[in-house]
Amino acid sequence: MAWNRRQRIFGVISRTCIAAYGRFPVFGRLRGSVAVIRRQNRFLMLDRSDDLGLAFPGGLALPWESDEKTLLREVAEETGLRLSSYTLLFRYDNSLPYPARVSVYGADAEGELHPSWEDIPCWVELSDVQHRLMPNQRPILERVLEERN
Repeated sequence: MAWNRRQRIFGVISRTCIAAYGRFPVFGRLRGSVAVIRRQNRFLMLDRSDDLGLAFPGGLALPWESDEKTLLREVAEETGLRLSSYTLLFRYDNSLPYPARVSVYGADAEGELHPSWEDIPCWVELSDVQHRLMPNQRPILERVLEERN
């Protein structure tokens, strides 16, 4: 019961912050880092508690953090996993739902998956990822699939 309440609270906070920052980006373009972790035709995804869809593990950088430190912290917080290796694949700018510059890493991880108040990590088949992925993260999947072909 308490867990569901925390997830609902996160949903309200998340949607409010996204809407507000999308309209009033007082700090300019935010920095973020995400990990693309694959096993065959499945991706490690986050089923977000704010009902915005699936997302790759990762999140926003604290002002003093490097992109790499953000990646390590966010993946651990959201999934319980430790990254055993990671490589920068590319960066891209996005304007919706808020202005952001995202660093995308290909990564390998170890450990046991654990949910957080933000999301539930899960392995998802490519076809399901394509249908449920948050629109602001579609460029990640497109680039990863292009590079695979």
